[in-house]
Amino acid sequence: MPADILQETGLGQGAEKVRIRAAQHAPDADRDRALHPEVVEAVLHAGFARHFVAAGLGGTEGSFTELAGAVIAIGEECPATAWTASLAANSARLAAHLPAEGQRAVWAEGPDALIAAGLIPSGRATPTEGGWLVSGRWNYVSSVEFADWTLLCAAVPAPGAPPQLRFLALPRGAYRTLPTWDAIGMTATGSHTVVADEVFVPGHLSFERAELLTGRNTSSQADVHRVPFAAVAGLTFVAPAVGAALGALRAAGTTLTGNRRTPDREAALTRAAALIDAARHLVEQNARTIDERDFTPRTLARSERNAASAAELAADAVWALIRTSGTSGLSTGHPLQRFWRDVVTATSHKALQFETSAGRSYAAALLGPQDAAD
Repeated sequence: MPADILQETGLGQGAEKVRIRAAQHAPDADRDRALHPEVVEAVLHAGFARHFVAAGLGGTEGSFTELAGAVIAIGEECPATAWTASLAANSARLAAHLPAEGQRAVWAEGPDALIAAGLIPSGRATPTEGGWLVSGRWNYVSSVEFADWTLLCAAVPAPGAPPQLRFLALPRGAYRTLPTWDAIGMTATGSHTVVADEVFVPGHLSFERAELLTGRNTSSQADVHRVPFAAVAGLTFVAPAVGAALGALRAAGTTLTGNRRTPDREAALTRAAALIDAARHLVEQNARTIDERDFTPRTLARSERNAASAAELAADAVWALIRTSGTSGLSTGHPLQRFWRDVVTATSHKALQFETSAGRSYAAALLGPQDAAD
C-alpha cells in the first residue's frame, strides 16, 4: 500500500466516499471474488486502518461508536468492503499489543499499514535465539492479499503442560497465500489461507494471546488498546452484516412495484425493517459500552449476547425479504440475492453463534453459576 496515504476527513465523512466507490464496484467485486484496488485504497484514505493506531505513531485512537456507524453505512452498499474496513481497524488494534519496538516496525512507513489477522490458533511457534520460528497454516485470513502485515496466532509447545498461545506479526513476503476462499457470500473479502514455513519472527513482533483476551496491554495505556476481547469480537463481524441487511431492505423495496405491492408484502417489508433496526440498536449498544469502558462480567456477556442476537435478527430479516420478493429478488442481476448471500455468510461466523459462547456466558452472568448438583 502507498506509504503516505493521508486521512483527509473524519471517519464518518470518509465512509461516504468509500460507499460511493464501493457501490460502483460491488457487482464486479462479487463476480470477480476480489475488491477493486481503488476500493481498498478508498478504505485507507478514509482512515480505517489508522483508526485504532496509537496517536504517537500517527493514528487516530478513535471510538468504536464512530467505527461501527461507518462500517454499517458502507455495508449498505458493499458488505465485503465493510468487512474489510472493519477488520482493517480492528486488526490494527490487535497489533497495538506488540512491544513498542514491534509497533514501530509495523507502522514504520505510516499508520495506514493494512494488517490481516488469523485469529484461530492454527500453527506453532518454536522458541529460538532472539525470537520464534513460525510454521503452520491459517484459514480464513480476510484481506490477506492486500495486507502489508499478517498477525497470526500460534501455539508454543510446553512439555508436560498446555501450549502457550501467542500472536506473531509477519511482513508481506514472509509467508505464502493459498486462494482457498470459495464461500457463496462475502466473496470479495479474500479470506484466504496463509502458510508459513519456519519463518523467523523476532521477539518484539510477538505478544501473548492472554493479553488480548483480558484487555491487559503492557505496551499501551490508550483506552482503545485495553479492551477485553469479549467486548469487541462480535462487534467486528456483525456490523458489516447489519449494513448488508439494510442494503437488502432497500433492494427488496425495488421488487414491490405494480401488482406485487400488496398489503401482505408491505407488512413483511415493515417487519423486516423492524428486525434490522433492532439489530442495529444492539450493535450501537455494544459500541457505546466499549467507549464508556463498562467492562463488568455481565456487560461483557451482554456484548456477546447482543452480537449473536443482532446476527440472528439480520439473517431473519433478509430471509423474510427473500420470501417476500420471490423469484425476481433471486435473479443473478438483482442486488437482493447478493446481500442475502453476504448476510448468511457473515452471520455464520463463529463469533456470532449463541452455541459457542454467548448463550453460556450470558446465562451464567444472569443466573449465576450452575449448581453442581443440577
